[in-house]
Amino acid sequence: MKRRVCAILLAASLAVCGLTGCGNGSQSSAGQEKVRLMVWSPSEDQSKESGEWLQTMCESFAEENPQWDITFVYGVADEATAASQVSQDPEASADVFMYANDTLTTMTDANALAKFGGKYREEIEKTNSEEVLKSLTKDGDLYGIPFTTNTWFMYYDKSVFSEEDVKNLDTMLEKGVVSFPFTNSWYLPAFYVGNGCTLFGDGTDESKGVDFGGENAVEVTNYLIDLRNNPNFKIDADGSGIAGLRDGSINAMFSGSWDANAVKEAFGDNMGVAALPTYTLNGEEKQMTSYAGSKAIGVNPYSKNMVPAVELALYLGSAKAQEAHYEMRNVIPCNTELLAQENIAADPLVMAQNDTFNQTSILQPFVSKMNNC
Repeated sequence: MKRRVCAILLAASLAVCGLTGCGNGSQSSAGQEKVRLMVWSPSEDQSKESGEWLQTMCESFAEENPQWDITFVYGVADEATAASQVSQDPEASADVFMYANDTLTTMTDANALAKFGGKYREEIEKTNSEEVLKSLTKDGDLYGIPFTTNTWFMYYDKSVFSEEDVKNLDTMLEKGVVSFPFTNSWYLPAFYVGNGCTLFGDGTDESKGVDFGGENAVEVTNYLIDLRNNPNFKIDADGSGIAGLRDGSINAMFSGSWDANAVKEAFGDNMGVAALPTYTLNGEEKQMTSYAGSKAIGVNPYSKNMVPAVELALYLGSAKAQEAHYEMRNVIPCNTELLAQENIAADPLVMAQNDTFNQTSILQPFVSKMNNC
């Protein structure tokens, strides 16, 4: 069994590196190779309400690759949970799937994620920033095609706060009500990291552990106690932030692009979007610093149709597919060619997410011990 597994992984690695082709598809009467590809994505990417992005892109891929007679089998797995499903039984999992980069080690530890090398890696590197690529790289190997950055920023009511106000959280609290996911561990570290606390050194060194102790952490904790007691501060939990925007009891909240449509419905033309503000700690301004990462298209190293699977993954992460994703579901692109387009670059939502990713965030550690945090 060990020899068989090694042989499969070696063939997968060679195919992904562009050094060999493989596949066990038969030939159709028209001379096409018959290929079956199982593809997993979040349900929203397959729903009619969102334009059936996945089906549309897969059908377009098939049309552009007539050498293959492709049968697509669709399944539902969101980016956060795909890793656990794939790692439990890679051989029975999808050929192509989407995943959040903080689950990367879950799959690499299970040998359930293919590496991209050769011409494929060159193509991916050509249209993505260094920071985005870093989020999908482990021990020098690249494990996916990024299709969006993954972080959070601030929504606010422009009739309550000015562009100058939203640069500092404490200034905002003097003028309106601000909601924050205080009990969510993906958000709360923003204050601690902003005051010099660290997780696993630069995020890759497990031996450094979590340094949320000492005077720096005490200062932040005292600030958060005062913040919690501020009458203009509300804890966002179980959808209370969005509900408050709708009824007018909350004027600003912190979330990501996934809440853009709901915020737009609540604020209308008064919807403002901004990167993270500073906060004032003992008279000094500290920058709130979020976790950031990416979402990517991954390939199963056990795929029986490796070359078509890799080519499909590249297609789903291409500029064409990212643009369609943006238009259909408001998924913010990360392809550098798309971000240079005027209509996309001028979108306040795109600007806020990318400003946060590039200026007020750290890459979320994806070392194994992060799962215990």
